[in-house]
Amino acid sequence: MSLVEVAREVAPQLAADADEGSHLRRIPDATWKLLVESGLLRGLQPARWGGGEVPLVEFLDAVMEVGRTSPSAGWVLGVMGVHPWQLGLFGEQTQQEMWGEDPKRIPSSSYAPTGRAERVDGGYRVTGRWSFSSGCDHGAGAMLGVATGSRTVDGAELPELRSVLLMPGQYTIDDNWHTAGMRATGSKDIVVENAFVPDHRTQSHLDYQLGLPLPGQEGNGGPLYRMPWSVMFNFVLAASVLGAARGFVELWSKLTATRFSGLGVPMNTEPLIRLRLAEASWQLDAAELKLRRDSAQLYEAAAAGKRCTPEQIAFIRWNANHGSEIVGDAVTTLYRASSGRSVFVDHPLHRPFQDVQAMLGHTYLWADPHGLAYAGSKLGVELKIAGV
Repeated sequence: MSLVEVAREVAPQLAADADEGSHLRRIPDATWKLLVESGLLRGLQPARWGGGEVPLVEFLDAVMEVGRTSPSAGWVLGVMGVHPWQLGLFGEQTQQEMWGEDPKRIPSSSYAPTGRAERVDGGYRVTGRWSFSSGCDHGAGAMLGVATGSRTVDGAELPELRSVLLMPGQYTIDDNWHTAGMRATGSKDIVVENAFVPDHRTQSHLDYQLGLPLPGQEGNGGPLYRMPWSVMFNFVLAASVLGAARGFVELWSKLTATRFSGLGVPMNTEPLIRLRLAEASWQLDAAELKLRRDSAQLYEAAAAGKRCTPEQIAFIRWNANHGSEIVGDAVTTLYRASSGRSVFVDHPLHRPFQDVQAMLGHTYLWADPHGLAYAGSKLGVELKIAGV
């Protein structure tokens, strides 16, 4: 059974748990168990650890399918589902520490380097606060971003960012997730005070960017583990947005088909209403098709031992992020053409609309830098390395 088929099978339970998740402000325990036990959250985990190790496009399709039913569950699946892939790039010692006793353990994350990391013998001393750690209540550890100095690349001095993996007990969770959208993601703050992280539990993002050999690739040699970190993380976020938007458009269509205007005119007879839906559907289909095409081509390139150029990465990240933007705009356009009652928090369209808007606030979905980089490369501006 493919991951998409699995996602469709668990959809009714995810829908049933959605209200509880919004109330709890985190993914309910039953939803988390379902995502793990069904294999969805382990779709990108190395097969030798019991994971699916599926092609990227299959995982993205599953994220979109889950997001249709439960935007928050789709977001957590995308964000936390990419962590087993990243852990597969760490050395064997780290993989053993995380999965040796329980291969179903998955950490949460927060990659913006908002904390401090001091170099000490054998590793780093880490202190600080990291926000937006989706699914952290269920995380078996936390993958955090830290700045650790700089490195010279092609004559340019570039900031050195690293992912550091903290284990349970090395951090606390600040329950500060009080939001209008994505309430059930539980994207709370991670607080760390003078925690030691050994070198083997860290990886440089410049190594990811430059396509340098990574320790985990020795044991995990499949094409999935030859793909760029920046694109992998970008794609799962975009898939979450597109899935949530698909669910919104379907729900909006169902409600609008039987709605009447204040003057008693059936809304499904209004030409402009139909046109808005036609345009939104086209934009959503286009964004999904581009995401599937780019992820399939990226996987094929990795299988052939080819590395993406900075120009190619800029182009596919522009596709993913601009696609998310235009789909978000389409959702807003439809929302403005819905009942005035959608302002009430218990209206069926209120929560999914707020979810899409909240997703689009993620800094990694900002499209402009990638559009400028891609267009610049077409006009003769050399891109030396791809952005993180």
